Amino acid sequence: MKRRRRQRKADEKQFVEAESWDEEVPEAPEAEPDETGWKTSPAHLSGITRLVRLGVWALVASGPLLGLMAFVASSGPAQGVDKPTAVPTPASPVGPTGFAELFVSAYLQAGQGTERDLAPYYSGSVALAVKPGSRTATQSTVIASGEVQPGYWSITVAADVTAQDGKGKPKRLGVQYFRVGIQATGPVSAGGTATSATATTGYTATSLPAQVAAPAALKPGALAYESDRGSSSTDPAVDTAKGFLAAYLTGTSELDRYASPGARLKAISPAPYAEVKVTAVQDDATSAGQQKVPADGTVLHQLVQVDATDQSGSSVSLSYALTLTSRAGRWEVASVDDAPAIRASSAPSAAPHTTPDADAGSATPSPSAS
Repeated sequence: MKRRRRQRKADEKQFVEAESWDEEVPEAPEAEPDETGWKTSPAHLSGITRLVRLGVWALVASGPLLGLMAFVASSGPAQGVDKPTAVPTPASPVGPTGFAELFVSAYLQAGQGTERDLAPYYSGSVALAVKPGSRTATQSTVIASGEVQPGYWSITVAADVTAQDGKGKPKRLGVQYFRVGIQATGPVSAGGTATSATATTGYTATSLPAQVAAPAALKPGALAYESDRGSSSTDPAVDTAKGFLAAYLTGTSELDRYASPGARLKAISPAPYAEVKVTAVQDDATSAGQQKVPADGTVLHQLVQVDATDQSGSSVSLSYALTLTSRAGRWEVASVDDAPAIRASSAPSAAPHTTPDADAGSATPSPSAS
């Protein structure tokens, strides 16, 4: 009985399995191909917005730090760029030269028993043998100065010296030259070495003056006035120069009659002379004569020699460099030039040595610029 029930259960089991094999198993749906690229969805966009907001706040928070880093970087030395070199201000010779000029004048005036007069200039021991007041500098000027080392100057003073002879009569000895060593304290504007403008200023000589030789006399370079016009009034340019200088020096006529429009020229006031006579005129014109005024705008440079006589009848010789321009058939003075014109690259040369005569034996030639 039991065997029959087991057989029936086994048959049912085989039948069920057979039916399961006959059933169609539903096929799984094919997977759709994945979409590529940026997929946006509300959730996705919300995440991006949060990221952007966080990035902005991070930049705001880091702004001061980035600014500080940029400032530090900019304040440091630039790579590959040379720092500008500070140019030192040269010391001014005005103070030392003025002090040296006063010292030389006091030195020439001092003598035995008045050595103390030199104490403000030189504190060293001094014993003079000359009689006080036997020599005097009627005028003096500095002709050369140089800084031997910072704050220490070498100054050369030219003095026109007059001495008294045995009878007490003055006799001009001519121009003599004295070199003095001067130490300066204070700022560079006073000839010293201090960087502070409020530093105490002071000067002292390091010894008594040394009398030295005169500088070399020079012959000037060639002037630019190659044509000699004499003093003929038939030349229109010469006639203009005559009228202009007469008005300029005597005030007997209006200066505007001879001046170019817009030229800022003023006559000397009060007029120093009563009469002016032109003695020679040179100019830089290339033509042989100037009887006819050239076209408007032509420029002419003149060197005019005059004899000017004052109210007392004394006459002096003067030279004037003028620039003239042509306008409307006449010459007009455009300017009184600062100095006579010289040819380009025309340097001065050494003047020939001359032996002075007996009357001028003590005189020394005027100093040249050095």
